[in-house]
Amino acid sequence: MTNIILGIAIATASLTACNSHNATDTKQTEIKNDSPATNTVQKSPDTTIIPATVAFPVNEIIADYLQLKNALTKDNGKDAAKAGNAIIATLATVDMKSLPAEQMKSYMDIADDLKEHAEHIGANGDKIEHQREHFVMLSKDITDLIKAFGNGGQTLYKDFCPMANNGKGAIWISELKEIKNPYYGKSMSTCGSVKETLK
Repeated sequence: MTNIILGIAIATASLTACNSHNATDTKQTEIKNDSPATNTVQKSPDTTIIPATVAFPVNEIIADYLQLKNALTKDNGKDAAKAGNAIIATLATVDMKSLPAEQMKSYMDIADDLKEHAEHIGANGDKIEHQREHFVMLSKDITDLIKAFGNGGQTLYKDFCPMANNGKGAIWISELKEIKNPYYGKSMSTCGSVKETLK
């Protein structure tokens, strides 16, 4: 009789431990699945899952912007539209609650304009001049974003074309030191100069 009671007690303890372990696994899976796409999950030696610090997707936004800029340098409105839509998708992943107060304010000052100009570019793949008009403002927004969140560890160049924007001049950000003008594309690809190196 003692052996039966002891066996039941051991089985109950084992079952409770398994259920407790499964509940922990479910909770950890939920944390992992609810995390933004930019989050990484690290495992410590005891296999406990620890959510990594939430990071602002500055690298992704800059990469989307550079794809857009490069499409405009090639006079390719369709690829520019895809890149504009990619910026919108990346902005949708930003977790506002994860930002420190000062960065949240900076982001809120930029986000609506950035999204609006990216939407115009994304919706007008067949109107490259319209895309370039919005690219003027988008480039200012990206410059402000880089000031607030950094350049993602890459060297970038702030370029300037004096003829763009109806002769008022306009900036753009490039990953290349060589001038490739997105406002005039192939017709005047080398028009402009590097105004600043962003490291």
